[in-house]
Amino acid sequence: MLVFGLVLLVLGVVLILGGLFASGTESRTTGGTTDVHTTFLGIDMPAETLFLMGVIAAALVLGGLWLSRIGARQEWRRRKERKRLDELSQKLDRAEADRLERRDPGEDD
Repeated sequence: MLVFGLVLLVLGVVLILGGLFASGTESRTTGGTTDVHTTFLGIDMPAETLFLMGVIAAALVLGGLWLSRIGARQEWRRRKERKRLDELSQKLDRAEADRLERRDPGEDD
């Protein structure tokens, strides 16, 4: 989840940066009405489309941050549980070694 969240975050940031630096605006007046058109990476589109791309980019950034947070939290829990299991395993190994040392040398398993 952490990796997927970071991918979404990067994709959203790339779209936002593309919208900021790789877009242009042009207004056309025909018959007394003005239409605003934009270009995004060389593609001519209405301004509303660029706005919707911005909304989608913001949603990707927020979703990426949310998934990254959830993934980091899960990874932290997994790491904590693994550390606890390693400690218990070492404790069990020590107890087993102590039991074998205290056993009478004449006995067999």
